[in-house]
Amino acid sequence: MRSKPSYTSVPVELGQRRYDVLIGAGLLAHAAGLIGDRLEARKYGIVTDENLAKHHLAVLEAALGAAGRHAGTVVLPPGESTKSLAHLGAVTDRLIEMGLERGDLVIALGGGVIGDITGFAASIVRRGMRYVQIPTSLLAQVDSSVGGKTAINSQYGKNLIGAFHQPSLVIADTEVLSTLSPRERRAGYAEVVKYGLLGDKPFFEWLDVHWRSLFGNDPAVLAEAVERSVRAKAAIVARDETETGDRMLLNLGHTFGHALEAWAGYSSRLLHGEAVAIGMAQAFRFSEAQGLSAKGTAARVEAHLQGIGLPTRIADIQGPDRPDVDTLMKLMAQDKKVRAGQMTFILVRGIGDAFVTRDVDPVALHGFLATEVAACPSKSV
Repeated sequence: MRSKPSYTSVPVELGQRRYDVLIGAGLLAHAAGLIGDRLEARKYGIVTDENLAKHHLAVLEAALGAAGRHAGTVVLPPGESTKSLAHLGAVTDRLIEMGLERGDLVIALGGGVIGDITGFAASIVRRGMRYVQIPTSLLAQVDSSVGGKTAINSQYGKNLIGAFHQPSLVIADTEVLSTLSPRERRAGYAEVVKYGLLGDKPFFEWLDVHWRSLFGNDPAVLAEAVERSVRAKAAIVARDETETGDRMLLNLGHTFGHALEAWAGYSSRLLHGEAVAIGMAQAFRFSEAQGLSAKGTAARVEAHLQGIGLPTRIADIQGPDRPDVDTLMKLMAQDKKVRAGQMTFILVRGIGDAFVTRDVDPVALHGFLATEVAACPSKSV
């Protein structure tokens, strides 16, 4: 066993449901101790996916097994399509079969998909169980593992079936990010830069200088990027846990991006972070077109994202087909932030200055999307 690792602890202040996000390298092998020091439970059940099982499951199972806490493991197929009612039923049945009681723990070992479905399963098994997030993707470490949003997808849209159910602990081992593919790392980065774009211009400017070191696996830069992102999210969640105000800002780019994900069939042709990158670029372009932000702001954001290697336009999506504008409008209307039939958008006055609005002219939006689609190659619909 390696020596006890060092880590930074970021609190998520939610009163009696307060929990910590532990950030550091080499934490996975010490998970049993990190959990046991904070939470009392007799048994732990693990939920993960086939890809993560190859890289990290043995380490976690060994740690829990040595402590006599491992009750069993559920291994799911990878990918967004796993967030379905069918797979949710399989997870809940297996957790019950393991003999887990209400006071025991469920551990989500994986990226955003595993965290979402595991958290939702924990919220409904035995009318609510505690769970621990061990996020293994950059996207999950900086965003989806923190804040208690759990969900699966519907045929009508992304994350439409779910619950707010806060984890009891988050363990973000930055060392496991080394197994991510370059594409997965880039997709996760979209959620990092989001924090700078929505409310922290100095963080965006820091990323503009340091992103090459982040992708070069500089441990100090990576740890700082994760910590700053988590602190930003924790502060927003503490103010607005159930997304009635400030927390909506975290959806910068997501109304556009979720529609594109749904259109693409939640497939590998468009990863969630890639959809968010396109959506954020669209939010900046639309804001500029509406006279809300200064000319050239969208171009600066787009240049940064393109420098990383992220898509910024519909034309960048893999495959020959392109969406119909009316289809995108219908998908946006199914977004979970819709209130009284009005779509909610996160628009911007500039980098680091996002705001929530329902005052978006549907005619202007339709025209903007038509322009975006028309910029695609000749096979566009």
